[in-house]
Amino acid sequence: MGEGMQNSRVAGRSAIRFRFRGREVELAAFAPRTTLLDWLRIDQGATGTKEGCAEGDCGACTIVLVRRRGGEVSFAPVNACILLLGQVDGAEIVTVEDLAEGTILHPVQEAMVEAHASQCGFCTPGIVMSLFALHESASVPPARDTIRDQLAGNLCRCTGYRPIVEAAERAGTRAGASPRWWGCDDAGGDLFVGRDEQFFAAPDSIETLAALLVKHPDATLVSGATDVGLWITKGLQDIRKIVWLGRVAGLDAVSDEDGSLKLGAGVTLADALPLLREIHPDLGEVMRRFGSVQVRASGTVGGNLANGSPIGDLAPCLIALGATLELRHGGVTRTLPLEDFFVAYRKQDRRAGEFVTSVTIPKLAASDQFRAYKVTKRLDEDISAVLAAFRFEVVDGRIGRARIAYGGMAGIPARARSAEGFILGARLEDEKSWRGGLTALALDFTPLDDQRASAAYRSLVARNLLKKALMEMRGAPALDLRIAAPRPLSQAASPS
Repeated sequence: MGEGMQNSRVAGRSAIRFRFRGREVELAAFAPRTTLLDWLRIDQGATGTKEGCAEGDCGACTIVLVRRRGGEVSFAPVNACILLLGQVDGAEIVTVEDLAEGTILHPVQEAMVEAHASQCGFCTPGIVMSLFALHESASVPPARDTIRDQLAGNLCRCTGYRPIVEAAERAGTRAGASPRWWGCDDAGGDLFVGRDEQFFAAPDSIETLAALLVKHPDATLVSGATDVGLWITKGLQDIRKIVWLGRVAGLDAVSDEDGSLKLGAGVTLADALPLLREIHPDLGEVMRRFGSVQVRASGTVGGNLANGSPIGDLAPCLIALGATLELRHGGVTRTLPLEDFFVAYRKQDRRAGEFVTSVTIPKLAASDQFRAYKVTKRLDEDISAVLAAFRFEVVDGRIGRARIAYGGMAGIPARARSAEGFILGARLEDEKSWRGGLTALALDFTPLDDQRASAAYRSLVARNLLKKALMEMRGAPALDLRIAAPRPLSQAASPS
């Protein structure tokens, strides 16, 4: 273990530090698996924050974390039910009880009352907190689509969204007023709460992280906890060693390198969205439908990839683009193509104590065509039945190189190499020349058959999405697959 972590109680810190209701809080004794929601409701009696699904779907538990970094203040709505208590280190916690000043309601609360936007009321605290984050962050009055996206992670079982959206429009924005919430000063240094047998640790550098994992290769890495949180709340796992990556300096770095975008593993999905949208609008649309605002504020690029889920949306998109991963174990760093990282269901080419540091994503060349489609049962906040991504080099109407990747079809996200082989050299204008690629998909996948979709459905959709992409690329009217693209994706012949 690095020197700082070896002597954490001297050189580093042995307590998390955050701000709550106007006071600085330090906690040096808590179970690593403690969720923020349990601490709020059980320890603090802050019962305005509700537990609904306990898996980050319904939004009833939404609170806002205020952080101050580089002189700027951010307001991030998060699901307290699956966020670990240790992850609030260096933040200020704002709950629904904290918004009013005496008898004066916050503008969002006042607008909710005026618009009669609360029905049974159970979901209302979470809705108010999501809109509070938007209100405090927006510099201009939000458009209806922005408001809808903000509310995608808040389920109203009374189906009363119209007055809620109207309330958001009435509330507007903070309009330059001084915020009451300023976050909490980051105390710095390595954080290690507990003992070697059971701890919550948060290294502040890649070097100390690498050293800590060499000593504790059995520790559970947590970035956003959007999946690990469910291991605790639904799987009831008693995780005793947790290493949180949210304070590792440099793990959230972003850079452009020789026509490629390099994202640190700690870059949040929210921050990655506009960067990926610049590569192609379809990537932006996939990311917009990636979970919810709460999930994107917590989840990270590295976490989504290292998790190895067969229905993770990033992996097939980045495989199609030809992305490579960088991993580190101790002082040794290696790189490998992302497609080679996934070995079997929930198994990756990653040894104990090794962690993902970054992913490098090649940008599109002038001759490249790209498409990505997400197929789900409902539009917002749903897990993909099939995620398809395609990158073709097209010169004089002929396909020179092909990368086809799918998620949700099998135990791992993977390329469709047989289909690629049939399509190479085909002319977009000649459907007969690439029709064999549609049939060849059956050689690439034995589709899953589960509650999200049948194997037959997945096979049909996979073929139709490939056909849709090729038809769009040649400029012909595409198949009307509204299940795949509920909102119009790019229809241009060339990527932007």
